[in-house]
Amino acid sequence: MSATSETRLRQELVRYSLAMHAAGFVANHDGNLSVRVADDRIVCTPTAFSKADVTLDDLVVVDAAGTKLSGRRRPFSELVLHRAVYDARPDALAVVHAHPPFATAFGAAGKPLPHPFLPEAVVSLGAAVPTVPLTPPGKPAADALAPFVRRCDAVLLAGNGALAWGPTLELAWLRLELVEHLARIAHAALPLGGVQPLPADMVTALLAARARAGLRAPDEAGTPTPPADPVVQRAAAQAVSVLPNVDRQVAERIAAEVARSLGR
Repeated sequence: MSATSETRLRQELVRYSLAMHAAGFVANHDGNLSVRVADDRIVCTPTAFSKADVTLDDLVVVDAAGTKLSGRRRPFSELVLHRAVYDARPDALAVVHAHPPFATAFGAAGKPLPHPFLPEAVVSLGAAVPTVPLTPPGKPAADALAPFVRRCDAVLLAGNGALAWGPTLELAWLRLELVEHLARIAHAALPLGGVQPLPADMVTALLAARARAGLRAPDEAGTPTPPADPVVQRAAAQAVSVLPNVDRQVAERIAAEVARSLGR
């Protein structure tokens, strides 16, 4: 990535940090944002810092393992959640996390967001905004998040707000904003008997439109996935048998890339 591109992304981090605070999605030192500018280089907002006060000089650079590379501030501890997204989703170049009140209320109450009930939201978010179970912070939280990352583009975190990701910081932010919008509508509809779910055939058509637009998550339910290449499957299985700590999905992706490079 060029220096000009990274400068632009840094400016966007500041812009959306301020927007996060202005929207009322955070209080105190809540919330964090990051962008992946290279395979081993992530720029993020600092810890213990109001999103209303973030400037270009406050941004921090870390490597893929979360080790600080540069910046006068410290990276935030929840970077482990962002890294879980980046590890599982090569297409994700930005992650945002906040505590928008209505979305956070659903997770804190242990109530699922009753999505899908708006057609446009299915194209933007898919047919599911799942809730990640409550866990202690750190690695347990990242482990709890991991099974959801390849299935969707945004989640509620029980007791910890909402998390969204995307190929750009703008899209990650828009997804977070939409999750909160849906939560507000669902809450407002409760005295009226609650929202009505979309018909299944409509959801199927909307998911097809989402796939045509290139927005489908890799393992998203409700849309067809290509059949597994048996050669790739055998290679991945062999890798996992020799190296049991290797994630099966990661092994399959690597095997598939090797197969493509050999013209299979």
